[in-house]
Amino acid sequence: MALAATAVSGARAETMSSALARAYQSNPDLNQQRAGVRAQDENVPRATSAYRPTVTATGQFGYSNLALHEPGTVISPLLGLGTTGTSGSNFNASTDTGALGVTVTQTIFNGNRNYNGVRQAESNVLGARETLRNTEESVLQNGATAYMNVLRDTAILDLRKNNIIVLEEQLRQTRDRFNVGEVTRTDVAQAASSLASARSDYFTALANLETSIANYHQVIGIDPTRLQPARSVEALLPHTLNDAIAVALQEHPEVQAALHQVDSAELQVKLMEGQLMPTVTVNGQVAQNYNEQGEPGLRLFNATILGEVSVPIYTGGDVDAQVRQAKEQLSQAELQADLQRTQVRALVVSNWGLLDSAKAVIVSDQAAVKSAEIALEGVREEARVGQRTTLDVLNAQQTLLNARVSLVSAQRDRVVASYATLAAVGQLSADSLGLDVVRYDPTVHFNQVKDKWFGLRTPDGR
Repeated sequence: MALAATAVSGARAETMSSALARAYQSNPDLNQQRAGVRAQDENVPRATSAYRPTVTATGQFGYSNLALHEPGTVISPLLGLGTTGTSGSNFNASTDTGALGVTVTQTIFNGNRNYNGVRQAESNVLGARETLRNTEESVLQNGATAYMNVLRDTAILDLRKNNIIVLEEQLRQTRDRFNVGEVTRTDVAQAASSLASARSDYFTALANLETSIANYHQVIGIDPTRLQPARSVEALLPHTLNDAIAVALQEHPEVQAALHQVDSAELQVKLMEGQLMPTVTVNGQVAQNYNEQGEPGLRLFNATILGEVSVPIYTGGDVDAQVRQAKEQLSQAELQADLQRTQVRALVVSNWGLLDSAKAVIVSDQAAVKSAEIALEGVREEARVGQRTTLDVLNAQQTLLNARVSLVSAQRDRVVASYATLAAVGQLSADSLGLDVVRYDPTVHFNQVKDKWFGLRTPDGR
């Protein structure tokens, strides 16, 4: 029995591929992770800037007022000798003082910290891309799961609805037979009870479908419209479990991200050790002063270039502690990579087992449905001639319904498990699924910014 398509309003049918393509393009979780990778890209030009000179221009302008009073002696012409008073000279001048200067600083050597810093930034970018790839896998897996949940819950809702119709007819026939004395009031009560339970199950199934539709909207971005049946992606999986494990340990994005984190931690150790090495810089400065010292027209030009060598002798133990700390963080990153491998291996084994189980359950449930259909038909015929009770018919009807619900769930589980296994192997992507979308290439934005010397506008990343 195939999963039925949803009856949600809308004329255009949706397939698994078109739904996942929509999620690939518009899922907010995936888009925010892409923005995070672009932000991480900017750490490379930041690290590269340490190779380049820094240029600083300075300027100042001011107003200067100089007032001078010098006292002196004046001899009285009437007395001929002696002093009769004092006088003096006054000087008052105002000038506009100013200065312009340019300073250039270039680092020649700093213990290879520039080189290691760029390498670390590039390693972190590669790690961010693997995190993005892992997010892409999660979004596509969640999209496939949401798609199949809607299909499953729609099919179950249809089964529950059909069951109500059957039980309503069963109750009507039982009442008719009671009226002519063929069955007892107990048979009528049993049929009514089964109908009430079926209606309760219908409303539960309806609530489950509404929840699945909400989850679908969250991942895909729109409500489902006439979903078409979907197939598993087992053809994309490795042939054996051991092959799947080997591929996962090499290709899973979480494993790759952990290995890039190890590389980054190794470079962090070198960066910390570089603080204990000499630093060589060259500083050049040009300055022009106007109306120097308040003297109108007095100009002073000064140009200097200095080489500076700084050798750390003792840092109070701070740098030493940073080096030891970085080494411990490196050990932690290596252990985390080992842990990630074991987790990925367990994930592959678990999902592979779920896929095998779902395939076996489908075979069993198909046989169960076929047998239950034959049994129900036989019980109904026997009930017509009085060899079976109404309860026997109701039990057979419920058995068939449960078998069909189980088959629908198993079909859903097989498809979901195939996507989960492909994700666990590390090969669930828009490329592997052949989605009709414009692929997002994180290297485009990286190449746009890695060598930028200046500019405030952000590239579009495509």
